[in-house]
Amino acid sequence: MKNMISAGIVVLLLMAGCATIKNVEEREKTYGKEAPVITENFASKQLRPGDTWKIYLKASDPGGDIYRVVAMVNQPGLGLYPVSYTKVPQENGKELSGYIYLNTHGPYGVGWQNFLSLSVTIQIQDRAGHFSEPVTFPLSLQNRYTQEPPPTGKFKEQSLGPIMVVLRDPAGDQSDGFY
Repeated sequence: MKNMISAGIVVLLLMAGCATIKNVEEREKTYGKEAPVITENFASKQLRPGDTWKIYLKASDPGGDIYRVVAMVNQPGLGLYPVSYTKVPQENGKELSGYIYLNTHGPYGVGWQNFLSLSVTIQIQDRAGHFSEPVTFPLSLQNRYTQEPPPTGKFKEQSLGPIMVVLRDPAGDQSDGFY
């Protein structure tokens, strides 16, 4: 009886794997096999606590099916926050230029983030499920810093949306990092 159950589970897993492969093949027929590419990027490496950090991106996709920006925030002492997904409007499916942003005010107001450091890794995902190569941006927060502006004329000053993470205090906040 155990062997039959094990064999049944194996067959179901194989069928699920085949269905997943077929699903990917169908999406690639519709949207293409090429992954999106981040062609330009910029983010200030320093920021005053409480300011909104802008990460500028230019990306393109040969299939014209850019779907979302995927952001992973890593904070030393706390590790990775839940992955943040920012949906890209369909009119930006072929090319996008603008910024995503991270609010650094946190749940306790401004002040506790002084001398905080973190990094954000960004990838662009298309509708076929392909991902661009990742790009990682380091950030240091300190009262005496100011955010450096992006190179003039390289990026649209257009908000693509927020990184849905609330920074936590490594000295004691036990919240889950969600809004």
